[in-house]
Amino acid sequence: MSRVRRALLVVGDVVTDVVARHRALLAPATDTAAEIRTLPGGAGANAACWAVRSGAGEVRLLGRVGTDAADWHERALRAAGVRPLLVRDAEAATATVIALVDASAERTFLTDSGAALRLSPADWFPELLDGVARLHLSGYLFFAGPSRETARRALRDATGAGIAVSVDPASAGFLTALGADRFLAAVEGADVLLPNADEARMLTGCSEPERAATELSRRFPLVVVTLGAAGALVAEGGAVAARVAAPPVRPVDSTGAGDAFTGAFLAARLAGADPVKAAEAGCRAGAEAVTVVGGRPPVRPAAGRSAS
Repeated sequence: MSRVRRALLVVGDVVTDVVARHRALLAPATDTAAEIRTLPGGAGANAACWAVRSGAGEVRLLGRVGTDAADWHERALRAAGVRPLLVRDAEAATATVIALVDASAERTFLTDSGAALRLSPADWFPELLDGVARLHLSGYLFFAGPSRETARRALRDATGAGIAVSVDPASAGFLTALGADRFLAAVEGADVLLPNADEARMLTGCSEPERAATELSRRFPLVVVTLGAAGALVAEGGAVAARVAAPPVRPVDSTGAGDAFTGAFLAARLAGADPVKAAEAGCRAGAEAVTVVGGRPPVRPAAGRSAS
């Protein structure tokens, strides 16, 4: 018999982030001074860590990593309170992202997906849902064949068991390459879609976030569109139900702000909050996230690693 369902299971990416903060414009063919740190990251892993930070009692993370950095990532996740379920890949390196963060705290990513998108159907077992109340799927999984099939199986098994499923589309750039129709077909059956404004526009063709949220809420029971410093939109049943404000902060690095929103939103939903209250919790976490470097809440120094 399954245990009482109370856990959050995140299936997604675990990434080594190289965050380069530069105040001057990038100078082609020469040097640009920057502050550079190597940190644990990944949209799925970040969301899991923020869920713990936001009060979720039990958070598990299924992801695929290279043997090159598996121990480091496992230690970092455990230090953050996440239960890692990491599949070690001896043939591909751990995913790596170079985040170029400018003086306005806006970031541009260079992404090597490595082992992350090699998560295969053989890595998934329905028993992973034992005790799980909510399943969250990182959208990055949908951008490669093997991981897309894995995510689809997880979604199907969860919905069949009556478990709520949320999806974060993750990347407007990768969505453009995959195509909106293919992505929407792959995530059909999810209960909650959590796009940012650019992703919502790309998925609907609507230039206004309110219109995009409205259109998406005709396909998914609950849609929450994040708007950065402007907060978030909550849409249900073909209409925007609420607009939630974000606390004003001085941003340092916007890396992981959406992941922080997702983690706090899911933690609040697990605790019984309605969608608007959960979005408010997400906005608070997102605001906190942009005041620190990297995509995760602060943890013990041992979770970091030098770039050497």
